[in-house]
Amino acid sequence: QVQLVESGGGLVQAGESLRLSCAASGRFFRITAMHWYRQCPGKQRELVASVTSGGFTNYGDSVKGRFTISRDSAENTVYLRMNSLDVEDTAVYYCNVIAQLRVGSGYQNYWGQGTQVTVSS
Repeated sequence: QVQLVESGGGLVQAGESLRLSCAASGRFFRITAMHWYRQCPGKQRELVASVTSGGFTNYGDSVKGRFTISRDSAENTVYLRMNSLDVEDTAVYYCNVIAQLRVGSGYQNYWGQGTQVTVSS
């Protein structure tokens, strides 16, 4: 199993920055892709950013140029640096990883508990 612990959320003013962290622990062989999703009030959960084990990144259109995803594979940790935050970025942010528990086993999806980010105007 994989446990994910997120941190770094909070209340900020528009234009400010935050950095989210998500640390994975437990018994697993490896983690491949790591993602950040968010769910804004009254909306469906959406993909914010992804990073593969090879370091390739992908971003949702609404955060391109403002958010940066990175990972420390040795520490099984993924980060999301959020700059120029806007009130529309207010959401619960969730960490998601794809993990292989054993050599040769299939890949499974794991979610963190979510961390609240609130941006005030």
